[in-house]
Amino acid sequence: MRVCRRATFNAAHRLYRADWSEEKNDAVFGKCNNPNYHGHNYTLEVWVEGEIDRETGYLIDLKILKELIANEIQERFDHRNLNLDCKEFANLNPTAENIAIVIWGLIREKLDKRYALSVKLWETQNNIIEYDGK
Repeated sequence: MRVCRRATFNAAHRLYRADWSEEKNDAVFGKCNNPNYHGHNYTLEVWVEGEIDRETGYLIDLKILKELIANEIQERFDHRNLNLDCKEFANLNPTAENIAIVIWGLIREKLDKRYALSVKLWETQNNIIEYDGK
């Protein structure tokens, strides 16, 4: 059985490598290398997989998942500049792929190990990342 909780957050970032020249950063990251940053309205899906509890009928109480996402993800990243405000990206380029990996790790750390976990992150309506720890 799999269940999902969806959430949103808004954040700015710049795709940039300090060890590369401006020309190379522009060639690789294009408009995403804007020195003044740019933002996205992210949509996050957190999928949990496991066995249904016979006593409750739940796989997991979705209130638990809602609070976990609010405390670990939205509170940390919503209305932030990922490059400047978030220690997770101090030395990590905040690509959608890396954001999804970081989110997965933050949730995995707090989620009971009996559950499998995957996250889907929409950076735009057309750009979607999925990560399950593999």
